[in-house]
Amino acid sequence: MPEILVTDRAGQQTAVEATTDRTLMEIIRDAGFDDMVALCGGCCACATCHIHVDPAFADSLPPISADENDLLDTSPHRTAGSRLACQLSFTEAMNGLRVAIAAED
Repeated sequence: MPEILVTDRAGQQTAVEATTDRTLMEIIRDAGFDDMVALCGGCCACATCHIHVDPAFADSLPPISADENDLLDTSPHRTAGSRLACQLSFTEAMNGLRVAIAAED
């Protein structure tokens, strides 16, 4: 089964099983990470599913949308690897993906 490696806000890394019919937000939230707030439920309206993606995986992700970019601009914790987990549907190319849940704004 494919997996992603998720680092929570406390710095603990956990391997999580992933399936291609879900977004990273759903996968992380449903794996029990309380840090994944996801208030809007995946509508790209709140940025509470902000993650930092390991640069080694940048090429396996789709380009950032204008809406996602605008929401990430509201975070003082934005980095070059910032993405909204609700906007990233898991694909086989993402197997082994490493992400960290961003600090709360």
